Amino acid sequence: MLAKTQPQPIDPSPLLSSEPPLLGSSLDVLTAWVRRHDQPAYRGKQLHQWLYQKGVRSLADISVFPKQWRQAISDVPIGRSELHHRSEAPDGAVKFLLKLSDDQVIEAVGIPTAKRLTVCVSSQVGCPMACNFCATGKGGFIRNLQTHEIVDQVLTVQEDFQRRVSHIVFMGMGEPLLNTDNVVAAIHCLNRDVGISQRSMTLSTVGIPGRIQQLAEHHLQVTLAVSLHASNQTQREQLIPSARPYPIDALLDECREYVSVTGRRVTFEYILLAELNDRPEHAAELASHLRGFQSHVNLIPYNPISEVDYKRPSNKRIQAFVDHLEARNIAVSVRHSRGLEKDAACGQLRASIAAQNPSK
Repeated sequence: MLAKTQPQPIDPSPLLSSEPPLLGSSLDVLTAWVRRHDQPAYRGKQLHQWLYQKGVRSLADISVFPKQWRQAISDVPIGRSELHHRSEAPDGAVKFLLKLSDDQVIEAVGIPTAKRLTVCVSSQVGCPMACNFCATGKGGFIRNLQTHEIVDQVLTVQEDFQRRVSHIVFMGMGEPLLNTDNVVAAIHCLNRDVGISQRSMTLSTVGIPGRIQQLAEHHLQVTLAVSLHASNQTQREQLIPSARPYPIDALLDECREYVSVTGRRVTFEYILLAELNDRPEHAAELASHLRGFQSHVNLIPYNPISEVDYKRPSNKRIQAFVDHLEARNIAVSVRHSRGLEKDAACGQLRASIAAQNPSK
């Protein structure tokens, strides 16, 4: 049995100028913080409530704090981003461009239905994986997001929609398993402090050697979604350059170990590209890899981007692929992407959209 590990809490500094952002901190850490500023312990609970339930953006706005103390701590960063641009698709999905403290811009997407509100969050500024069909990777990689920058995306969407977020998918900009520490810390914060069940969270990865096993050590209850996108190694290397040193058989072996350790099934994401990987032989090859596997296949019809000329398969070809998998007893579903008209759908997020006019 692998040892369970926990994210390390923020160690707040007593010097205001050097304090890290408060967002991402637990109640215990916030209580210790207020005590270090010579305030009674109950102010930690007040601070926690204003951060995570009220979504405050400045400590100066916490009206339950004494006015003199609010003024003294007004420069302590909370860790909220600035809304740079907001665009809404006809289907109700909303894309947010968020400016960070260093002026980098990331994207988050709010996806509402009658019963749930899902947030697609980013884990990096840009992405180093350079998947051939994905807009994010075309802009390259800049840096990892910090824990508070991940949590802030969820609070921003929740504030905008004026309703509680119920589901989170780590499918925005970046490769989450190249930023595991901050992503895991954000998952714990969103569960513990914001109140979102881990079972309502999905973490998507292209697959980094050894990182799925490392994730298993945290014993999270999230759904792991592995971006397979091809039924054989040659084709996978064509679509995902980073797959060259990581054979598909080794990736699947690591996924089986993940299932064994966590008891959680794995979802395999498979983007359907017309005439490239959507033929009956590809479905048969994919099924052969997953036979006997505790898994589910999520088919994603290609969402177009300007840099490449891949085509979206017809509905007839999509259904045929589904039928071939089901005939081989493979659990399968088709993702109906939201926000397509505003480039907010899967594979369409890109940092270059930051050039749009910012919100007033």
